[in-house]
Amino acid sequence: MSTLMNTYGTRTLTLTKGEGSRVWDDSGKSYLDAISGIAVCGLGHAHPALTKALSEQAATLLHVSNLYNIPQQQRLADLLIQVSGMEKVFFSNSGAEANEAAIKIARKYGNDRGVKNPSVIVMANSFHGRTLATLSATGNAKVQIGFEPLVEGFIRVPYDDVAAVKSAITEHKNIVAILVEPVQGEGGVRVPAADYLNQLRAIADQHELLLMLDEIQTGNGRTGTYFAYQHNGLLPDVVTTAKGLGNGMPMGACLARGKAAEVLQPGNHGTTFGGNPLACSAGIAVIETLLSSNLIARVKVLGDKLLADFKTALAGNPKVVDIRGKGLMIGIEMNAACPELVQKGRDLGILINVTAVNTIRLLPTFILTDAEADELVSKVVQLVNEF
Repeated sequence: MSTLMNTYGTRTLTLTKGEGSRVWDDSGKSYLDAISGIAVCGLGHAHPALTKALSEQAATLLHVSNLYNIPQQQRLADLLIQVSGMEKVFFSNSGAEANEAAIKIARKYGNDRGVKNPSVIVMANSFHGRTLATLSATGNAKVQIGFEPLVEGFIRVPYDDVAAVKSAITEHKNIVAILVEPVQGEGGVRVPAADYLNQLRAIADQHELLLMLDEIQTGNGRTGTYFAYQHNGLLPDVVTTAKGLGNGMPMGACLARGKAAEVLQPGNHGTTFGGNPLACSAGIAVIETLLSSNLIARVKVLGDKLLADFKTALAGNPKVVDIRGKGLMIGIEMNAACPELVQKGRDLGILINVTAVNTIRLLPTFILTDAEADELVSKVVQLVNEF
């Protein structure tokens, strides 16, 4: 009997090695990794820059706590400010914790302004994490069952519906922030209208709300710009990120600017492990690698190619409802639940994910070669055609 809590169900695949865009199981079988740790390993597996940075730091200093200055933390914060246009950074261990920090910023921002019971607008089908507050903010009743009472202070509206946001603000006088994903990942790779974020920015400015963007999955180059909001030429008040920031090292960050940047003061928030030297060394290596290469530009090229190839290969297939995506976030929505395609993909030698019950989600590495991109399309099309 396993001594692990049964939070992930029965797991039948054991991965023991990775290199580039491929991983191997304990029998030596190779798989093309088209999910990259759920949008984590953008630089692929065993990337030499990460290996070097982690090895050198591990031999020097792993952890000292946030009672002291940490040069690697300051360097990573400087890099994040450079690529984001934001002003201040708080480091955490995960995306959920980064979102917790954002929610606390919103709450304190409201309380500091005298707003009674400050609330945050969140979206249907969203996903923000599994802590109690982020679970409550998440727009998926299935993952909330059994954890009531949920945290209050969230007002839910449909995604990509500006009118619904305006109506909520009119109806509720205690709203202090809007929390939204630029592209919904767990919700089925939902890409909103091109000006959706711009309209939310204008609404937030009009009503003195904080615009808070959850870029846990979309950040760090995943959509073809460093952060997805940069496609829209705007700046949020708060942005959270994690996943690809450490390329496998657990770490997250909450970035803020303007009125949101000074909300949290000593004693308001903290972490034991967040921003330790080892994790920050990984983040530095990731950002410096992305900045010194053409990988983010390559993400857009690859994403456009994959979308076009899928649309061509699956044109007219009655089982396909929609094919959508942004950069290397791609969803193929089927006309029925299709979780069995995950195992069928493994049989073909490709790792994929099914989210929102009926959507194949693809989150490949940024270092995918043209040949591997063709292999990805070929195998996924085979899965869809045989479904």
